[in-house]
Amino acid sequence: MLTLGFSPCPNDTYIFYALANNKIDLKGLGFDFIIEDVEILNQLSMDKKLDITKVSSHAYYYLKDDYRFLRSGAAFGRGCGPMIIAKDHHFSGINGLRKIGVPGRFTTAFLLMKLFFALNETSKLPDYIFMPFNEIMGAIKNDKIDAGLIIHECRFTYKDYGFIKIIDLGEWWEQETGLPIPLGGIIAKKEIPDETIKKTEDLIIESIKYSINNPCETLPFIKKYSQELSEDVIMQHISLYVNNYSIDIGDDGRRALHELFERAKKVLK
Repeated sequence: MLTLGFSPCPNDTYIFYALANNKIDLKGLGFDFIIEDVEILNQLSMDKKLDITKVSSHAYYYLKDDYRFLRSGAAFGRGCGPMIIAKDHHFSGINGLRKIGVPGRFTTAFLLMKLFFALNETSKLPDYIFMPFNEIMGAIKNDKIDAGLIIHECRFTYKDYGFIKIIDLGEWWEQETGLPIPLGGIIAKKEIPDETIKKTEDLIIESIKYSINNPCETLPFIKKYSQELSEDVIMQHISLYVNNYSIDIGDDGRRALHELFERAKKVLK
């Protein structure tokens, strides 16, 4: 029995629906599923408590000696990066920001923001206020923070709150590197046998294909865990974050992960 962690976000519940609900043949493997916010999964992985799990690519920077990055199940892509948003144009420039809400210390969003600030040589770095991703827009609205670093469903709904975009860090990354944005992926302990790893990768691909072929069936499971219940937003989320890189990160994905880590060396200890 292997512990397998994934997040309650629509892209993950869509990817793992068939696997978690015994809709496909598990090839003799058994899984104990842990469904938690990705930052909690990041922390659990740091403590080596999960055998196989979704993590942020930022977190994997610290985990690569003990875990391997699987080819399937990843959240890589284009036009899907995190954004810094604010309430109004008073904070239209990054140098004016004092407090930014951040959805986790080990999120790739936080690493991308640090890389952006380092490259743009901001005169004074803002204070980072760590909080759950779904609380950030409320904190902006109530003036607890000047701006927020948003991920997941928030990129589809921030305009509904009247907020403005300051910087799209995904656009910045793609312009800088020409590579897809390596937000996160599935990792597995290196001690797990190669045969089991291959089976797991294949099962994730089968699970994705099952959801593609049975979209209506997956929706109640996805809604059960999603922070956003609008079907339109859920489907936008899935169509953006579940893509060819979810089937196989490929050479582009591996180059993106390598580039992220090379740049990370300049800003991480």
